[in-house]
Amino acid sequence: MTISSSLNAGVAGLNANATKLATIADNIANSGTYGYKRADADFESMVITQSANGGSYAAGGVRANTIRRVEEWGAPVSTASALDIAISGRGMLPVIRETSLGASSGNEALLMTRTGSFATDPSGVLKTDTGLVLLGWPATADGTIPTMSRDSIAQLEPVVIAANQTAADPTTRINLGVNLPAEETKYGASGRVLTVSVEYFGNLGTSETLSVSYHPTLPAAAGDPPTNNWTMVIRDSANADKVIGIYTMQFSDARSGGGTILDDTAITPLNTVTLDGTTYTVENAGSTPPDSSPAYDPLTGGIVLEVAGNADNKIAMTLGKPGSANAMTQVSGDFAQTGITKDGSPVGNLTGVEIDDGGFMRATYDTGFTRVIYQVPLVDVPNYNGLTALNNQTFAISPDSGNFYLWDAGDGPTGDVLGYAREGSTTDVATELTNLIQTQRAYSSNAKIIQTVDEMLQETTNLKR
Repeated sequence: MTISSSLNAGVAGLNANATKLATIADNIANSGTYGYKRADADFESMVITQSANGGSYAAGGVRANTIRRVEEWGAPVSTASALDIAISGRGMLPVIRETSLGASSGNEALLMTRTGSFATDPSGVLKTDTGLVLLGWPATADGTIPTMSRDSIAQLEPVVIAANQTAADPTTRINLGVNLPAEETKYGASGRVLTVSVEYFGNLGTSETLSVSYHPTLPAAAGDPPTNNWTMVIRDSANADKVIGIYTMQFSDARSGGGTILDDTAITPLNTVTLDGTTYTVENAGSTPPDSSPAYDPLTGGIVLEVAGNADNKIAMTLGKPGSANAMTQVSGDFAQTGITKDGSPVGNLTGVEIDDGGFMRATYDTGFTRVIYQVPLVDVPNYNGLTALNNQTFAISPDSGNFYLWDAGDGPTGDVLGYAREGSTTDVATELTNLIQTQRAYSSNAKIIQTVDEMLQETTNLKR
């Protein structure tokens, strides 16, 4: 009966607008919720009568389909915490519930969120107040991230930052910037030995010293020109001050390039040498072969010393390329350290952790040493609106969303990771209030339809009297 279908259509209208009102109420209530994605209700008509010339019409009414607008990104809001994290652009942070820690992990355990205020718990686990634990790929000891699986979270681990964490940064390279006085290779010079000490740091943060001594070669007779030749002897304190390298060096006295290493063969490694009655012999017990001075490479201008203080026993020391004044030189003047630089630092205490645009989490220590400890990838899916919305602004994979993929932040379709930021709610209060007025009017109109149908049915009942 047509009048009955009108009543059903009015009831359907009330239900649909009540659903719309619920989404508006949720959106307004969460207008200040970080990372909130607004909900929306789309209306669809239901058609019962298909015949255009049937002589009657039955109202089908309306139904509401709700959708969470996950693909809408909120504006970033600056904060004062380095571990307040948001995303600029596409992508989501991988997280798991705190209750999932220690359980067998699989793809079904993966949750995603657009933002979070993370802090360490007493165990050092990085999580939010609501118990969402941030996941990342752990870095190796040298701060690099190995190749990881991109379609599984099997290699993701909870980010753990111990407050009492310490770290040492072993020295791996030294630039030996020293000027040798040219006057010391003239006939009648003092022949004094010049020494410079270079500190380096071992794998355990110990402070060790390379003692580098320079022995000038004097002319044999008066009237002979300066030799411009030196013998360099290197000792290692971590190896009981044993000699680990002996080299003869010749510097150029040409008009162009004077004072620099002469040519590719100007630095020659020796295994033993006698200087001023003292015999020096290499005792590095290394692999170049043992008791041998490492070769000089004119292309890099350096040698690779085998020291006892480092885990891999290697330090690349730059002496200088032929014709270059960037390291060792021999010009007139004082014996001076013109630019001895090195990497590495002693044991340091953790002072802070920050995350950069690429999702690399860097720890800073009080010695000034920084290193990567984790990389937080970004999760991407084909259809964000198909994700299953859960509590605390988290989302889970569903058949409608498609499979996930883990990207490096800034690569592929994903955006950048922002520290010191939270993502704001996508609710526009002004729009929601406008929708509220429209929904209220529509609800009242549907109620009026029910009231009218009731009056018409009353008239039909009165016909029997």
